[in-house]
Amino acid sequence: MPGSSTVTVHADREVRPSRAVAPPIYQTAAFSAADAETFAQAAVDRRGQDFYTRFGNPNHAQVASVVAELEHTEAAMVTASGMAALTTAVLALVSAGDHVIGQRSTYGGTASVLLNLLPRLGVSTTLVDQTDPEAFEKALTSRTRLILVESPSNPLLQITDLRAVVELARAHDVLTMADNTFATPLNQRPADFGIDLVWHSATKYLNGHTDVSAGVLAGPAELLDRIWDVGLLTGAVLGPFDAWLLLRGMRTLPLRMPRHNANGQALAEALHDHPAVSRVHYPGLASHPQHKLATSQMSGFGGVLSVEFAGGFETADAFLGQLRYARRSASLGGVESLAVHPASMWRGMLDEDQIAASVPPGLVRLAAGTEDTADLVTDALAAADAVASDSGRDGDGPAFTECG
Repeated sequence: MPGSSTVTVHADREVRPSRAVAPPIYQTAAFSAADAETFAQAAVDRRGQDFYTRFGNPNHAQVASVVAELEHTEAAMVTASGMAALTTAVLALVSAGDHVIGQRSTYGGTASVLLNLLPRLGVSTTLVDQTDPEAFEKALTSRTRLILVESPSNPLLQITDLRAVVELARAHDVLTMADNTFATPLNQRPADFGIDLVWHSATKYLNGHTDVSAGVLAGPAELLDRIWDVGLLTGAVLGPFDAWLLLRGMRTLPLRMPRHNANGQALAEALHDHPAVSRVHYPGLASHPQHKLATSQMSGFGGVLSVEFAGGFETADAFLGQLRYARRSASLGGVESLAVHPASMWRGMLDEDQIAASVPPGLVRLAAGTEDTADLVTDALAAADAVASDSGRDGDGPAFTECG
């Protein structure tokens, strides 16, 4: 089995329709056929690449081949965003009357699908504490068809015991899906633990340059065929140029992730004992309550950490304003460091009660880029020092004030 760096450079070679060293951009909406038989076959080929770009495109096939090999899955497919990957898969796998289990700590968009969208379609949902494997079992019903997990979770960096979830799901003939965006296949491969489907917001680490919105799904070809059928109807298609940019970004994923891992670890350690900080959430810290589990599932811990400030929202917002390198932005996983106040960011997806139940008001999510480690640490500590004098242990402030 070749290493990850070799995979990202060469895994798409067999699906390239050209001998060009750098893959061309197939910026076309449709493809022609030499005869009626070829045309008719292309019209029914799932995840094809030479009929109509909503059905597939050579650039899609190239990305999918790299992702599948990185994730150790049979196949993969691309979508217009990570949310498109999630919603298309869920719509393909559950129906009215079914039940889905999700996590309390999870990305706001995923939570909104579970809490707001699926119930409107007649699908019931239960959110559980993913740090307790028994919570998944207690939530099971005879109608449960799917378990959605995210590990590490966004933004609290909680860890889900993938082995335990898979064992439970298989015993009850339930499908499992894992959001692997924070970990990437360089740090964790959920399919190796038996997870059925893996998805990513490829906008983040896979692309790595904050210039593409994309999603990917990886898993058995049979399941992806079912999802592709629904995606064909919903039209959540990734443009060829975006797919090409995503492929180019993935070429350097094995070079970027060690720096993201190192920077995330260094920032977590530096801020852990700062007087302005009440808690740092990062699975690479020995103080993380699930550090041992994280170590058993992951080979690296990523560039994202969350920091709770003792002074609540006002201190968190002041910290964001003091940072020199990490810009205030909703994304992560790029070469540049970004920071955000999640309780403000998720207001468009969840109501205030839903946010309050999952995100502390004084929480800042830091996404370490690939800058020099010492520069990021010095900057974060200076920002924390600047707000330390105003940090009060009992001031929570307005949880949902917009960050300006």
